[in-house]
Amino acid sequence: MSKQPYLHIPRPTARPGEAPDFSYLNLSPAGAVERPPIDARAGEIEYLALGLVRVLDDDHVAQGPWDPNLDKDTLVRALRLMVLTRAYDDRMQRMQRQGKITFYMQALGEEAVSIGQGLAFEDGDMMFPAYRNQGLYIMRDTGLVEMMCQCLSNSRDMCKGRQMPIFYQNAKKNLFTISGNLATQYPHAVGWAMGAAIKGEPNIAASWVGDGSTAEADFHYALTFAAVYNAPVILNVTNNQWAISTFQGFAGGDRRPFAARGLGLGMPGIRVDGNDLLAVYAATRWAADRARNQGGPTLIELVTYRGGAHSTSDDPSRYRPKDEWSSFPLGDPVDRLKQHLVKLGHWSEEEQTSLEEEMKATVSEAWKEAVSYGTLTEPPFLDVSLMFEDVFAEMPDHLARQREKLLRMRGERS
Repeated sequence: MSKQPYLHIPRPTARPGEAPDFSYLNLSPAGAVERPPIDARAGEIEYLALGLVRVLDDDHVAQGPWDPNLDKDTLVRALRLMVLTRAYDDRMQRMQRQGKITFYMQALGEEAVSIGQGLAFEDGDMMFPAYRNQGLYIMRDTGLVEMMCQCLSNSRDMCKGRQMPIFYQNAKKNLFTISGNLATQYPHAVGWAMGAAIKGEPNIAASWVGDGSTAEADFHYALTFAAVYNAPVILNVTNNQWAISTFQGFAGGDRRPFAARGLGLGMPGIRVDGNDLLAVYAATRWAADRARNQGGPTLIELVTYRGGAHSTSDDPSRYRPKDEWSSFPLGDPVDRLKQHLVKLGHWSEEEQTSLEEEMKATVSEAWKEAVSYGTLTEPPFLDVSLMFEDVFAEMPDHLARQREKLLRMRGERS
């Protein structure tokens, strides 16, 4: 006798007022997942998409075949960059609340994604970031002042007032402009990688989306093109458990891991502990080495947690438990790396306190300089005539007339 069909509605395991419940996460023990050679076929390594690559155990000790054995200087540099990213986020979040900027999005709890992966790439590799990858811009020397000026839309705004806050770019350092049209960066990255391969260049591309964006058509187009043409690209899914206010199950995360999305196309996937900087680096380096050696694309799912609101326009207390982040089983990425360094004898609590104060002071000084180039309410303001530039190679007559009219009006006022 047949059963009555029913409509499945994904539901989060906990709502406001309830105890956090992460029982749905499939967690592998640290060091338990095998590390295959970079030339392994996708069908032979399906386990990478279903398990969870972890290096740091609960005692903050590196375990297993994915341990990248990073030296002290690299680990300390990574910690400094993560703490700086968090300090920058905190300042900009507060500035938005004070009305100094119009909008902001924090990467709180996701710092190991940008910094761990950023360490695994080469300078010539092309990055197509998403809006929580400010760590990538920071570590590629975009400059805190320049990033702040973009958020202020002031006279030194790198985007000349044409982008909303946090949509940074840095062409000199191979960082594409962040886009608010989610998942569009994926096809861009695949196309760039295909072009690099055609030209015989050694560099690869990488892009990021959140778990919710995997439901976008561009995500699937990009995977198909990357797999068919064996593009040297790394496609990352930052699974921070929540889209704007929607649990990751609405994008299909409660069916199979996002890392498994490419298996049907012959693309390997790796599911990795996104709060373990060592695991993030190791998995990304494996995928990068594979891409550089004609192994083609890899899909990486970074399992992490969005510690703050989706943006300054969001109130997460309306759809998830207030203390959910503190209960997340993969912990705080900054604290985990700090504890690992302490365990190795390379760091101390006193040094950590000093570092946090240093980074707060660095961010504070940068903010003082940034506002000297103008704010929303105080000059110098962005030159309005810039709206006519960078649109057409040759300005059309009707725009030329409008520009001249603007200049005459400004001359009459002066």
